[in-house]
Amino acid sequence: MRADQLRRGDIVEVRSAAEILATLDERGALDAMPFMPEMVGFCGRRFSVDRRTEKVCDTIKDLNSRRIADCVYLEDLRCDGSGHDGCQAECRLYWKEAWLKRVAATTDPGPAAGGDDADHEARRALLELVTRGTRAETPEGDVRYRCQATELLAASEPLSLTDPRPYLREYTSGNVSIRTFTRVMSRATVTEVRRKLGRLPALPVQGPAARSPETPRLDLRPGEWVRVKSRAEIRETLTDKGMNRGLWFDVEMLAFCGQTFRVRRRIERFVHDRDGKMIELPSDCVTLEGAVCSGEWSTQRWFCPRAIYPYWRECWLERVPAHNGSGAH
Repeated sequence: MRADQLRRGDIVEVRSAAEILATLDERGALDAMPFMPEMVGFCGRRFSVDRRTEKVCDTIKDLNSRRIADCVYLEDLRCDGSGHDGCQAECRLYWKEAWLKRVAATTDPGPAAGGDDADHEARRALLELVTRGTRAETPEGDVRYRCQATELLAASEPLSLTDPRPYLREYTSGNVSIRTFTRVMSRATVTEVRRKLGRLPALPVQGPAARSPETPRLDLRPGEWVRVKSRAEIRETLTDKGMNRGLWFDVEMLAFCGQTFRVRRRIERFVHDRDGKMIELPSDCVTLEGAVCSGEWSTQRWFCPRAIYPYWRECWLERVPAHNGSGAH
């Protein structure tokens, strides 16, 4: 790792619209990573670096890990979908280091800089460029969206499954503490051996039937408290392919069983990162505050920092009358 590269805890300022504009190609990207409309409002503001993108999971092709060079996450900045017709995935935003500059540590939240005519013009030009590349129509008249998630393969490089260096970089880059590194690597060593020996179940939870059973709707609303059901209870709602009405129950979700959370939002639409289609969800689906993928339980994707919000069927949850502080977030 170069001495000038950003590390966890560094304070940075997002460069001005004019400076960022100068780094982008005709498609509004740098090294194939798009600068998105949702990011323009952060120009001139200060944040702390949360993680380097040394090892992120590939949700497009093969669920392995990839590396995005010269790129970081800032705090928990997420896409609000405003530039992508209301996508609700709330993905973390990727920030190329060329879009940032290191500044002295400060407690000042850093209000947006600028305000003169030149700055307004640069922001307008930046927004126009990056908005132009967010959607396109196919010859059949369908809309396809383009965002940082859909461009992950083009903007990253694959990592070898047998090379230990990507794992070591998680510690040497400052991404994780020695305690976290040791805990996750201990688990990974055992799990990967089981996987290679064919002794790891193909599904985290496998249901008993070929079709999803009928389950009652809870009509959950943001702010309500729910408890994640036990593994045994969730199993009864899944098919033999580990799904409920097409929605996968992921291994990262098992760690939340028995815990209490507040409903974050109902999910009705999101851009599919594999093909850029807007997926409409007509049936019940919610996200939970604080319940994000940790990257600490997934084979071949250890240490992924994307912190994706899993989608929860209501039948995997039970409404609780009040927050009791036990295992809650």
